[in-house]
Amino acid sequence: MADTFDLIILGSGPGGYVAAIRASQLGLKVAIVERERLGGICLNWGCIPTKALLRTSEIYHYMTHADSYGLSCEKPGFDLAKIVDRSRKVAGQLNAGVKGLMKKNKVTVFEGVGTITAKGKLSVKQADKTVDLEAKNIIVATGARARDLPFAKADGTRIWTYRHAMVPTEMPTKLLVIGSGAIGVEFASFYNDMGADVTIVEMLPRILPVEDEEVSAFMDKALTKQGITLMTGTGLEKLESGVGGVKASIKGKDGTVTTHEFSHAIVAIGIVPNTENIGLEALGVETDRGHIKTNGYGQTNVDGIWAIGDVTGAPWLAHKASHEGIIAVEKIAGGTPHQMDKGNIPGCTYSRPQVASVGMTEAKAKEAGYTLKVGKFPFIGNGKAIALGEAEGFVKTVFDAKTGELLGAHMVGAEVTELIQGYVIARQLETTEAELMETVFAHPTLSEMMHESVLGAYGRTIHM
Repeated sequence: MADTFDLIILGSGPGGYVAAIRASQLGLKVAIVERERLGGICLNWGCIPTKALLRTSEIYHYMTHADSYGLSCEKPGFDLAKIVDRSRKVAGQLNAGVKGLMKKNKVTVFEGVGTITAKGKLSVKQADKTVDLEAKNIIVATGARARDLPFAKADGTRIWTYRHAMVPTEMPTKLLVIGSGAIGVEFASFYNDMGADVTIVEMLPRILPVEDEEVSAFMDKALTKQGITLMTGTGLEKLESGVGGVKASIKGKDGTVTTHEFSHAIVAIGIVPNTENIGLEALGVETDRGHIKTNGYGQTNVDGIWAIGDVTGAPWLAHKASHEGIIAVEKIAGGTPHQMDKGNIPGCTYSRPQVASVGMTEAKAKEAGYTLKVGKFPFIGNGKAIALGEAEGFVKTVFDAKTGELLGAHMVGAEVTELIQGYVIARQLETTEAELMETVFAHPTLSEMMHESVLGAYGRTIHM
């Protein structure tokens, strides 16, 4: 006889486990099914452990530049095994935390491979048995995996995905990073700061192509200054792995193909949704290039089947998945939640320098037909940034000249991934330039640049 629940969630990443907790809070009897580790890719192999690695490289950068702060640090070094071990311990600690949250919220956890067998029915294949579950509603939160190069599969030795890049057994001497999205730039930043000779290959005309063009241009100069070689508008024709490294055939902007040798390569060219072999086809759940089609509440075209997170398409972000999970659960429980507004989802890249944004880029706003007022304020004009020794970067705001609506905000520089939330809240509250101008910002803080950028859009900058 099948175990019966009000809700079954397939996948325990930041979408799945958050949805489970909220469902429990709303009085639903909840089961969650996970084939690997609670917390999903983000917690175990993505967002969190990569930030642990990047924190290490940040500190190492400061150690090697201690003299800039009047300090001495002779012959700084590192132990790669200890760096990896710290990152894995951070992930392990949070994995244990999710287990505790499931227990606290009375969520029943089934470890195994889940498959939807019919509407309202799901089976879990475990090592020694198969468990049958039933629920009126099922949320698919199975996430995504790294996309392989069709002509060069990752081998974990010389050709890496993000998973391999997080647990290296040796430090690359000469590293090729294929793709310049957030994942590619973050790993390039980490390995460059740890001493590797890094090259980024990007087929599009600029790095971080989803960001505002001025941000991309700034990052191009910043990373080049740090010693990273950037090859934009170029294509990877061939990648061959050997005992001593990899050979890459790269087609340049002029069409010429040249061969380059590297010790290792990281493939960061996007993701593939985990929607195969979980029972969606038999139920007739609509997909688009593998991603499940949903409305603003997470509902699919099949009654009782919902989907959240990376399986539903861009942006592929943990916080988007979590918010989608809460919206879906509140709808399932009979509430009236707001629909997901992807225009208010912030994006963050935790490289050095950091990048953060929300809303439209200047170019997208112009394409949409807006008349704009644009403000920009540099880090060099901020006292706290200068005191920190982090005087490179800027804050940019884009407003509708007619209504004062904040259409977008774009930042590059130290700690901007923390600052961006101020603009996210402003957009959620539909704040105009008037309220932002009248807001008091603490001094001395980096956040003062947010104020100055708004003032700058209307010709009222104070400190420049």
